Amino acid sequence: MIYWKSKTLLVKPEDTYGVDSAPTGAANAILALNVRLSPMEGQDTERDLETAHFGANPTIPTGVYQRLTFDVEAVPSGAAGTAPAWGPLLRMCAVAEVIEAGVSVEYSPITAEPESGSIYFAVGQTRHVMLGARGTVTLKVNAQGVPVFSFTLTGLFTIPTKVPAVTPDFSAFQKPQVASKANTPTFTIGALPFVMRNFELDLGNDVQTRLLVGQEAIRIVDKAEKITAQVEAVEIDVYNPYTIALTQAEQAIQLIHGTGAGRIMQLDIPAAQQMRPTGYDPQQNIAEWPLGFTPLPQDGDDQWLLTLK
Repeated sequence: MIYWKSKTLLVKPEDTYGVDSAPTGAANAILALNVRLSPMEGQDTERDLETAHFGANPTIPTGVYQRLTFDVEAVPSGAAGTAPAWGPLLRMCAVAEVIEAGVSVEYSPITAEPESGSIYFAVGQTRHVMLGARGTVTLKVNAQGVPVFSFTLTGLFTIPTKVPAVTPDFSAFQKPQVASKANTPTFTIGALPFVMRNFELDLGNDVQTRLLVGQEAIRIVDKAEKITAQVEAVEIDVYNPYTIALTQAEQAIQLIHGTGAGRIMQLDIPAAQQMRPTGYDPQQNIAEWPLGFTPLPQDGDDQWLLTLK
């Protein structure tokens, strides 16, 4: 018998693509939620043999890879200018990490040469190793909830092995603050403050498996970020989402969450195109707008910036 609670997740960036970076429980443990592993994705290709009798055809597993989904609490490191323990996960999603020691850590999108990582996911003593892993992520902020990053990581397939269980060290992960009026002091669209129920930034990475003769790799071949936010509706002389959608007027969006040095997370989207409003979603007899936006690059790889400080 294997207890599901016995699982551990270790992640470490790779120096060379697809070469095991050997993460350890002491240095590379991830404190995750809602973990789900698809250990052997792919196809079952029928051999389609011609025989003289009825019966099923044998199959061959092809295009085999692994996929892991999980959430991580979006909490900075607690020390300004120190990267959080979840930083390597963002870097595996075509995101650059820039550290200004003692001041801030910045994350922003990149196009060329995204990093990859090695993932050890163990249940009991059964260890699944994902090499060359890359993926995509969504930042979710819900009122009265803990902000989280929801990751979907894809990696090359390896045969699971039995190894001794490791002891994970989660000391680098800080306690979260719920999204609230006190803890989330700023949410603006077009420099106007809005009462916000929920917010999501989906990086929208197009993650592809390229399993060819001579090379097997997980590639991020494109991306299309999108934002959804539900806010209290206001009079249209304050903010007119219909005219803004028709005129394609780009809106700056800013979200600041967290209080105290080393615990502040600031997201800036300098130019977001608002999509057509879909209607009202009344909550507690108050009109709310579900709004959608597309972050647009200006000079390239500048459609959003996440600053921890």
